[in-house]
Amino acid sequence: MQNALSSLTALSPLDGRYAAKLAALRPVMSEFGYMQRRVQVELTWFIALSDAGFAEFTPLPADDRAFLLALVRNFSEADAQAIKDKEKETNHDVKAVEYWIKSRFAGRPALLAAAEFVHFACTSEDINNTSHALQLQAGRDIWLQGLDAVLARLRDLAHEHAAQPMLSRTHGQTASPTTVGKELANIAARLASARERVAGVRLLAKMNGAVGNYNAHLAAWPDFDWEAFSRRVIEQPAPQGLGLAFQPYSIQIEPHDYMAELFDAVARANTILIDACRDIWGYISLGYFKQKLKAGEIGSSTMPHKVNPIDFENAEGNLGLANALLRHLAEKLPISRWQRDLTDSTVLRNMGVALGYAVLACQSLLAGLNKLELNAPALEADLDAAWEVLAEPIQTVMRRFGVPGAYEKLKAATRGQHVTREALHALINELAIPAAEKARLLALTPARYTGKAAELARRI
Repeated sequence: MQNALSSLTALSPLDGRYAAKLAALRPVMSEFGYMQRRVQVELTWFIALSDAGFAEFTPLPADDRAFLLALVRNFSEADAQAIKDKEKETNHDVKAVEYWIKSRFAGRPALLAAAEFVHFACTSEDINNTSHALQLQAGRDIWLQGLDAVLARLRDLAHEHAAQPMLSRTHGQTASPTTVGKELANIAARLASARERVAGVRLLAKMNGAVGNYNAHLAAWPDFDWEAFSRRVIEQPAPQGLGLAFQPYSIQIEPHDYMAELFDAVARANTILIDACRDIWGYISLGYFKQKLKAGEIGSSTMPHKVNPIDFENAEGNLGLANALLRHLAEKLPISRWQRDLTDSTVLRNMGVALGYAVLACQSLLAGLNKLELNAPALEADLDAAWEVLAEPIQTVMRRFGVPGAYEKLKAATRGQHVTREALHALINELAIPAAEKARLLALTPARYTGKAAELARRI
């Protein structure tokens, strides 16, 4: 017996294990969301045609307009199922939408008289490409909300720990100190820039017929400015239009270059997040951060002491899945044989999967950030055991005052050796530099050698 679809039998964990976490995205990026936006596009075009000034299609009455807008606003799962049932007869998904819309005109004389203007002069891709753009408009907003929450938390942590000294570890080795806040500010600054790129991508749409030349439109009304009309429908805000950006040049499909730009931009942001997950995971491993305990939670089935950084690991894994899909979408979608092939159609149905993993990752990362607790003693102990990092400021001051072989002397005294405070102070006391500079170097500790780190962290 075949099991009914449930969270346990779902093939994708997005609709199974993680279904509840993606409740906001599902109505937008699912097939239901796609159908609703197809209905929106068809009816927006239909109403706009009634206002175009054609003698054959006079303006619709106000109550009929309200009725049509309500079909979009109140679109239900039952409506979507009715369209799917139509598709079983037509074997064509867009034609099924057209027939469903016409079926709703019963008992409305003005709509019945104008029924042949539903899907007028349109090719399926006029409806599909605009619907995809509307889906991405809403889906991008949901993803941005998740990213903004992560970004806000990183900024809060950067400010909170702006002055907390921390040993850097370039190449995994002790290096010039920074602060915890500055390292988190670095991530926040990169993410803010990536966010701007994602939000700045213009979502393009075309409504220009079978091969992009308004052939059928001009056959019906050769003297009408169809390009200007199409632009108005696409660019005007809803409900008069679709609130998208007009694409003047296309084949049968919108070329999808903007989609590639968007998916690449999201993938770049995800890569920054992967980098953050790995770094913070490492700092937890070093003991720089503890994690808040959750009552009843188990870290290991055999090792009761463990508190694993599972949120950062979960985020990293899901970000990788998102990027694998996003990069395939970005590479594949701009390629189409001649005026049209269907290789994009099945791929586009996975936009929601790609965004779903990215949204899920932001939730996991935020959960991890909210559990972090600074372990100041561990940070201070690391710094106090790394006096060799002061070789940099000492040799730099020596250079300022023309001490020959400054770098080489410090290299000989520190490279590969356990360096103590006493050894460095003995070296400083022997230097031929002004007494005030000696005093300044003698007062320096690894924890005080953080440059502008705190200032930079507070600025983000």
